[in-house]
Amino acid sequence: MDKLFSTLSQIWNTKTLRDKLLFTIMILVIFRILAHITIPGANVDAIKVLLQNQGQSTLGIFSLLTGGAMENFSVVLMGLTPYINAAIIMQLLGVIIPQIEQLKKEGEAGQKKIGQYTRLLTVPLAFAQSYGMMMLINQFSPAGNIVDTGNIMAMLPMMLTVTAGTVLLMWLGELITEKGIGNGISLLIFAGIVAIVPQQIAGSFQSASAPVILLLIAATIALTIFVVYVAEGDRRVPVVYASKRSARQQKSFLPLKVNQAGMIPIIFAISLVSFPSIIAQVMSEKYPGPALDFIAANFNPANPTFWYNVIYGLLIIAFTYFYVSIVFEPKKIAENIQKRSGFIPGYRPGKETEEFLDQTTSRLCFWGALFLAFVAIAPLVLQQFLGGGTSVALFVSGAGIIIVVSVVLDLVRRINAQLVMHDYDKL
Repeated sequence: MDKLFSTLSQIWNTKTLRDKLLFTIMILVIFRILAHITIPGANVDAIKVLLQNQGQSTLGIFSLLTGGAMENFSVVLMGLTPYINAAIIMQLLGVIIPQIEQLKKEGEAGQKKIGQYTRLLTVPLAFAQSYGMMMLINQFSPAGNIVDTGNIMAMLPMMLTVTAGTVLLMWLGELITEKGIGNGISLLIFAGIVAIVPQQIAGSFQSASAPVILLLIAATIALTIFVVYVAEGDRRVPVVYASKRSARQQKSFLPLKVNQAGMIPIIFAISLVSFPSIIAQVMSEKYPGPALDFIAANFNPANPTFWYNVIYGLLIIAFTYFYVSIVFEPKKIAENIQKRSGFIPGYRPGKETEEFLDQTTSRLCFWGALFLAFVAIAPLVLQQFLGGGTSVALFVSGAGIIIVVSVVLDLVRRINAQLVMHDYDKL
């Protein structure tokens, strides 16, 4: 405890770090205020009743990811989802379009251009997704009275407002990255998830029994510890560099993370596995049939069945392999090691090193994919085991725990680095 107070005192006495933290907190407060500013013209009471009935369904999950912005039908209704989608699209286009791949090789200047293209792509995506989200919300409403989707003059201002809200959040995130501490986009997503936790806990305490609450607390703590353990896990590949100034060799290592894909596979998978249920619910009213009823019953996030969990897990594993194959390039890493007169002991520079890195990454990717699938599915299985209601859901979803843990660990590293730099400057 004394060490904690000593660290907090040191952070407060470090002016640069203190200013960055206060600036970051101020931006996060602004974000939470925006999440409670309602778009004019929407039936907020109807959407609150709808989300209470939907619970952990598709709309409930979107509400969780936006930090309650959907429940308030706020100006930041879409959150940073369009920006995340734009960033993923740009990464995928880097594999297809040589010009974008060339920008990646140009260092900081190329990354700035890719960032600019990502921001430009976010605007039309936010505009299109805002229309889809409003149509989806209205479709789930029994009365269909949340938004007047048939009146384009009423819809257009709302869509423009939501698009502007996403652009504003994107700007706030970049302000945190530039003038605050940590990755601004990740911190805003983190704030949205954490903001909804008290509501989740309150719902559990009101509806669940004491043994169930104790089990939920134990499961949440155990899952968090497991996520921290895997998030910090890596395979340290030894690398030896020949020194031109002396006969001694310089030894280093190449850290290969167990979970290199982060949250991206879960985002892909939950979108695909939930999409058939949404389409089935929309089409079943006009075209009723056993096939649509089966899809709506077995692929509904509100009531995840055996088939839902199996398909969900397989999609996560598949997308993990797919995403890692895009972002991790063994050939480029092998070439960089060779250019710096380095080699991995037991493997020749060039093709042999590339094959070794590819095999090692494949093995790590297998365990990383299983980790993501387990963390995503385990809370759903536990929820079904305890009764399948929203009152017995984990306080934070598995995907939310991964985001929270990764952001907190990154923030701790950055704060420690700032403290070390401050101590170094005093010498």
